Amino acid sequence: MWQSDFTHWPLSDGTDTEIISWLDDHSRFLLHTSAHPRITGPIVIDTFTTTMDTYGPPASTLTDNTMVYTTRLARGNTGQRNQPNGFEQLLADLSITQKNGKPAHPTTQGKIERFHQTLKQWLTAAGPSTTLDELNTQLNQFTHIYNHERPHRALNRTTPAVAYTALPKAEPTMEAFNQIWRVRHDKVDPDGHATLRYAGKLLHLGIGRAHTGATIIILIHANNTIVINKTTGEIIAEHTIDPTHNYQPKKPTPTHQTGTMT
Repeated sequence: MWQSDFTHWPLSDGTDTEIISWLDDHSRFLLHTSAHPRITGPIVIDTFTTTMDTYGPPASTLTDNTMVYTTRLARGNTGQRNQPNGFEQLLADLSITQKNGKPAHPTTQGKIERFHQTLKQWLTAAGPSTTLDELNTQLNQFTHIYNHERPHRALNRTTPAVAYTALPKAEPTMEAFNQIWRVRHDKVDPDGHATLRYAGKLLHLGIGRAHTGATIIILIHANNTIVINKTTGEIIAEHTIDPTHNYQPKKPTPTHQTGTMT
């Protein structure tokens, strides 16, 4: 699970900025932090997807009820809930569970709240930045120190980086064909392949050049995969993974019913 929140921080001339952070709940590993003039919905989505491209998708997220994260408490003129915002829709599309703290109970997001206290103490000691770029440079420096050099009391004095790499990561799942499948999202490359990390190895799945550029959903159960075109819902490939080989050819005859999935 990833926690996220944002906090205010001034530049040397008093200009206000907002810093958004993404923190791994189990290990306290700092996945992302960056400063912006103001945190908006598109910035939440951009920082989340950039972080996901680096570390893979989380099984769930935990945030407060700020409108950039959720509209679940918003009501329109009719008293009905507004449409989900872009971030909520993205999580739903990726089968990622969204969790939100109770209103007026900030302790639910206690780890990210405590993290921002640590960050502000470090920024105070480091001295004020004159520009947003300088502040982001400081944040990059802090990220390395926090993850790799600073032992964490809650982690038995190990660093977040050690704790983060010690255990496998929970990933999104969905139910299909009466089985629970791990979910990965990717895009078919110009060679007609997609990548999949399996048993600690990066494998290449044969999809077909006809699908180059297609955004796909890869479902993984044991050593079986189903590849679905995200736009059309069509099953376009299946594989039986052999981890002794880098390249995984698709099955000539699909096991599951062809057609579309929702």
